[in-house]
Amino acid sequence: MRFESLAVWQRACRVTCEVYKAMTLCKDNVLKNQITRSALSIPSNIAEGEERETIKDMVRFYVIAKGSAGELVTQLYIGIKIGLIESSVGFSLIDEVKQITAMIVAIIKYKRSNISEI
Repeated sequence: MRFESLAVWQRACRVTCEVYKAMTLCKDNVLKNQITRSALSIPSNIAEGEERETIKDMVRFYVIAKGSAGELVTQLYIGIKIGLIESSVGFSLIDEVKQITAMIVAIIKYKRSNISEI
């Protein structure tokens, strides 16, 4: 299956675009760069994992994507708290990232149950 057809990848790409839009006017370049990198890492690692040859390798990249999602949620909370991200936008993004994380966790469990090469 091509990664482009995966709902989790599609949603991760959409949330990444929304993060970029939310950060457009942010004047704190350090936070802006970190948040956008974390967001971009989620769909990128999903895609890279799906392009790997073994299930074990695929799972490793899904785990990295899950970690990036955790980073992004943390950074969004901080951005909201310090007033760099509008609350309703930030909490909406956090909710979507948490839903994507749940999808990633389900995929990790499914793929791990099919690993025969470990």
